[in-house]
Amino acid sequence: MSRITVIGAGLMGHGIALVFAKQGHSVVVQDPDDNALSSLHERVQDSLNNLQVSANAMQPVLERIHSQQDLALSVTEAEFVFEAAPENLKLKQALFSEIESAAPANCVLASNTSVIPITQIMKDLNTPERAVGTHWWNPPHIIPLVEIIRTEWTHDDVVDNTFNLLAGCGKSPVRVEKDVPGFIGNRLQHALWREAISLVENGICTAEAVDLVVRESFGRRLSVLGPLENADLVGTDLTYAIHEQVLHDLERSPDPSPLLKSLVDSGKLGMKSGEGFSEWTSTDAKKTSQRVSKHLLALEKILD
Repeated sequence: MSRITVIGAGLMGHGIALVFAKQGHSVVVQDPDDNALSSLHERVQDSLNNLQVSANAMQPVLERIHSQQDLALSVTEAEFVFEAAPENLKLKQALFSEIESAAPANCVLASNTSVIPITQIMKDLNTPERAVGTHWWNPPHIIPLVEIIRTEWTHDDVVDNTFNLLAGCGKSPVRVEKDVPGFIGNRLQHALWREAISLVENGICTAEAVDLVVRESFGRRLSVLGPLENADLVGTDLTYAIHEQVLHDLERSPDPSPLLKSLVDSGKLGMKSGEGFSEWTSTDAKKTSQRVSKHLLALEKILD
């Protein structure tokens, strides 16, 4: 079993630690915040309860997770370090500068980020060949995918070892061979979101209609049939014919939508502020979050 350090005890960090500890690995979770560390085991336990892990099976998982406030001490024996700090480039660069000097020479250094290019995070390291990106999806202990992002310096064995570690934990790792903004998943996701916002912005339909169309049509098959599989299913000739008719009319702006900007500027930030594209009460927001978690857990059982 591997010795793993997770930097950050927040939403992503506790879930990443859970994944490795559940598989039998020894995990150190580092965070400068006492409150985050003191509540770590309780939050892991809550997540294990949601996964319907029995009390007998839960205890060994919790015992494999250790807290550490000191960054250097947390990585001195690590074979893999997974950084899950806030999405701040300078913070991540500073963390890896300190991690690199304290971690063993053969330790893999991995940054969890949704959109920041891994090359920017790791460019000032003395040993960038052992650095890689690992984009986990929220919640990390439920969503199978982890994108492994290679930089121009990353050695093949670093990618291979990270891939094998994640696959051994039941994740679905995928190699991203070029370090591009958004990697694979967020590029696909936000291409859809750009068109969805444009439809509302141009008065073609309501936000509710967009969400209903996605949920009640192609969204239902996306978990078992990817877009390129679907293109092969219906035929590349039909796909080509549709693209000839539709692509020229799709949103293609390189900038964020004016509608999206106006929502942000006016403080309409979605569930956390009570209004975004739709209005949200705290009860509505809680029900939606619970519905998503329930669906993901049920889907996992179905696909297994």
